[in-house]
Amino acid sequence: MPTKERYINLFTDYGFKKIFGEEPNKNLLLDFLNELLREEQGEIKELTYLKTEQLGDTDIDRKAIFDLYCENEQGE
Repeated sequence: MPTKERYINLFTDYGFKKIFGEEPNKNLLLDFLNELLREEQGEIKELTYLKTEQLGDTDIDRKAIFDLYCENEQGE
């Protein structure tokens, strides 16, 4: 019986996170972001996957959701 090929659609939130949001695929995301941002931001040297929800220090502070942090060659 022939096997059915399966593809992940990178234009969906699920597909993008499945390919780029996992530590084993870190090099794929690093290459992708450098192609998009290198001229404006410098080359990204390091990516760190963190807990996605960052709460403020007090109840009135806003919260933000980050999937990762990037550091360029200038340490920014």
